Amino acid sequence: MIVNSHFGNVKETYLFSEIAKRVSDFKAQNSGADVIRLGIGDATQPLPEVCIKAMHEAVEEMAYPETFRGYGPEQGYDFLRQAISEYDYKARGCDIEADEIFVSDGAKSDTANFTDLFGKGNIIGISNPVYPVYLDSNIMAGHSGAENQGSYENIVFLDCLPENGLKPAIPDKHLDIVYLCSPNNPTGVTLSHEDLKAWVDYALEHKTLILFDAAYEAFVTDPSIPRSIYEIPGAKKVAVEFRSFSKTAGFTGTRCGYTVVPKSLEIAVSNGNKPLHLHSMWLRRQTTKFNGVSYIVQKGAAAIYSEAGRHQIKKAIDIYLSNAKAIRKAFEEKGYQVWGGDNSPYIWLKVPEGKTSWEFFDYLLNTYHIVGTPGSGFGTRGEGFFRLTGFGSPQKTKEAVNRILKGLL
Repeated sequence: MIVNSHFGNVKETYLFSEIAKRVSDFKAQNSGADVIRLGIGDATQPLPEVCIKAMHEAVEEMAYPETFRGYGPEQGYDFLRQAISEYDYKARGCDIEADEIFVSDGAKSDTANFTDLFGKGNIIGISNPVYPVYLDSNIMAGHSGAENQGSYENIVFLDCLPENGLKPAIPDKHLDIVYLCSPNNPTGVTLSHEDLKAWVDYALEHKTLILFDAAYEAFVTDPSIPRSIYEIPGAKKVAVEFRSFSKTAGFTGTRCGYTVVPKSLEIAVSNGNKPLHLHSMWLRRQTTKFNGVSYIVQKGAAAIYSEAGRHQIKKAIDIYLSNAKAIRKAFEEKGYQVWGGDNSPYIWLKVPEGKTSWEFFDYLLNTYHIVGTPGSGFGTRGEGFFRLTGFGSPQKTKEAVNRILKGLL
């Protein structure tokens, strides 16, 4: 049997298994310790009441022949796609139609699956530090090219350093594809209108495809910061956008998100043939490999767009943002250099000189019984940094902040 050998090229970071092991070992030796987890990227607030109600009603519909639903449209039900178009885009001045929206089981799946549309040999820009799925999915698909001591033949790492505000700088070379994420995971940094315009202008000039991960757009409270790349003129010609209900509305366990592929988005191909429409290619991919998100989950997602739904998800988002702001402020008061924590649920901090990110993990765990995520798990430029999140409960976050303020050198 011949297998996809590229799977063997994905580096096993052991990040979360190693975190779990160290926490388990610590608790075994300190049975009375109250360990507070601030490294988790999972929602902790329950699903909004309107979603629960809508899902119950959808389950009841499944009990009767007249309202039973079998296979649904692979692209998503019209009632959800129309709501997304109206509230997430047209209400913000973005001309995105319902049939340009593809409902899925989450942004992570779609960002990985989108590699199905590309051949080998493209030059791909990826931020460093980075959400691992961008790099790993391209390695698995064989798109990264040969590896040499952490570098890859077809990958251009866009270093995000303190001196450039942790934002990926536009390269002086051609990219075929570039991944952008704002608000960013893991750094919490947002891209301004000027930042995104520069990238869109670059993409228009170089015929570059932008894959824009906006999974955390709902956490943006500053009206000057774009929540969609389609707020930038010309973006519909060069950009695909990924979004998620996971952190927005607590759908991490029920799974629902969507991807926008504008019909006007054409890709020039290397063989000189006429440009290809990514919309039709993604439609073919989804109808071939995906049977769609369940009717029950989509009814729950659609309820988010009701007046009550929008109010209820805002309450949860405000809790997470309040947590993140408190964590950021505590570390700043202790003299740490910190990013994120406003317009984002993630806090990214520079660890003290002389410590690695894993040594700082052990220091926080052993001294303050607080768990975070070492930055080294997010790429080579993550070493020397540390990620914390606002997704904990308000009570636990408050206790963690008190511990930080009372100590922490």
